[in-house]
Amino acid sequence: MLKHLYIKNFTLIDQLDIDFHPGFSVITGETGAGKSIILGAIGLLLGNRADSKLVKRPQGDDGRTVKCTIEAHFDLSRYDFAPFFEENDLDFDPDDTIIRRELTSTGKSRSFINDMPVSQQLMRQLGEQLIDIHSQHQNLLLQKDDFQLNVVDIIADNGQDRAAFSEAFTRYREAEQRLRSLEKQIEASEQNRDFLQFQYNELSAAQLVEGEQEQLEQEGETLNHAGDIKTAIYTADNLLSGDDRGAVMQVRMAAQQLQAIASVYPKTQELANRLDSVHIELDDIAHEVAADMESIDFDPSRQDAIIARLDQIYSLQQKYRVNTVAELLQLQASIQQQLESIENADGDLALLRQEVAEQEKLCREKAQQLTLSRTASARKVEAEMHARLVPLGIPNVRFEVEVKPAPLSASGADHVVFLFSANRGTPLQPVSQVASGGEIARVMLSLKAMISGTIKLPTIIFDEIDTGVSGKIAEKMAMIMEEMGAGGRQVISITHLPQIASRGLHHYKVEKTDTPEGTESHMRQLSADERVGEIAMMLSGENVTEAALENARALLRHTH
Repeated sequence: MLKHLYIKNFTLIDQLDIDFHPGFSVITGETGAGKSIILGAIGLLLGNRADSKLVKRPQGDDGRTVKCTIEAHFDLSRYDFAPFFEENDLDFDPDDTIIRRELTSTGKSRSFINDMPVSQQLMRQLGEQLIDIHSQHQNLLLQKDDFQLNVVDIIADNGQDRAAFSEAFTRYREAEQRLRSLEKQIEASEQNRDFLQFQYNELSAAQLVEGEQEQLEQEGETLNHAGDIKTAIYTADNLLSGDDRGAVMQVRMAAQQLQAIASVYPKTQELANRLDSVHIELDDIAHEVAADMESIDFDPSRQDAIIARLDQIYSLQQKYRVNTVAELLQLQASIQQQLESIENADGDLALLRQEVAEQEKLCREKAQQLTLSRTASARKVEAEMHARLVPLGIPNVRFEVEVKPAPLSASGADHVVFLFSANRGTPLQPVSQVASGGEIARVMLSLKAMISGTIKLPTIIFDEIDTGVSGKIAEKMAMIMEEMGAGGRQVISITHLPQIASRGLHHYKVEKTDTPEGTESHMRQLSADERVGEIAMMLSGENVTEAALENARALLRHTH
């Protein structure tokens, strides 16, 4: 619950520092006193959009930057907020959780949770779980189907069923998406099929072999220089093996000469041995050179064939914008795979359609479980709303919750409509279409009272929910809010009616004063005597009579 609120430099508020308490509290004040300003400040703590115009500038402002601060302390010890703080890596003190919003006159806005900077989105996520502000415009929620469905789900307490359906619906939509994607892919592939087949046939007909290009380029280079090669090899062969002056014979003869004197000059033995080794190597080289000389021959037809094959390869590489035969082969394999996919598409399509059908069936089964829980919940809502609305001055009320089939959506397969009739003989119609302003206020209060215990919301603020009602009905509405505030919960009502103001355990007044520095708005908690005067003024206006005072005392005695 909200324990403390601090506001500085916000609109008409210089500084507000005030405590709040559990149970049912009321806030009163004249129109324009600043009640909406305080709600606006709390709204910023809930992540609402900030405007630099909201920052109060001092009189005679010299253009310096002014900071607005709004800070609230919460007691969350009765509520399970630890997982939220752990999930978002935030410090958590259940007895004193602090959220703060800072806004400068230059338009900068910063958000903090327990003094840790956070995003506005994260502050909004937390704020939605801390405070529910019910203003008059929230009555428009009755026009929204999702609100009515949400009420039924809250009373049904069907969180597990909704989670199971949500999981099944996600799988169903994912399967549907895959099916749509495959259908588009097949359509595009069919349009491109002839072109792909042409490309594959062209590449396949080329009978490409990896490494072929490099081999042909080398052979072609050899044939282009066949004359030079043959001349060089012939010359080398002659130098190595020609007549008696060939290098092979000369080395052999040198070795023999040294060997002949080795017995008388031992030093030459090693040299002779080395020359023998050289002779063996030279002789081997000479034989290889001789063999090459016989194998090298110029073949014009082979050269033409190599040129034609390389031209074919180069042309394909240029056409398909690649640099190697390996890349052409990869492209060929890819095109083949695409063609096979097109051929197998019908089978894949059938399998995926079967999966979609199975997922849809499972999804509808989960949706049916939701429908059953909602139908049962609808009867509970009808009974409780009737029990709450009759004492609120609608004795002939009929309230029905219609659960109708609807197309599958993220929320299930149900369309929930609240039907309302305040008078006998009047047909049931959607509540937003037939209820008056005062009746809608009573319907919304009853709904909030019904669901407040289930959702465990720490703080609920009603902003003039009593508009359009008075007298005993107002008192009954106050009793409902008092009931909601029991058990440690916190309910705050901004009201203009003494019947409601008198039932608050705590009473706050918002006032506006004119000072030399400008108009200021502030709020204070009233003492017991001050409450009597305030309620008397609400009863009789500015001219408070003794009768009004006595009437105020009677109201307070009656309610406390």
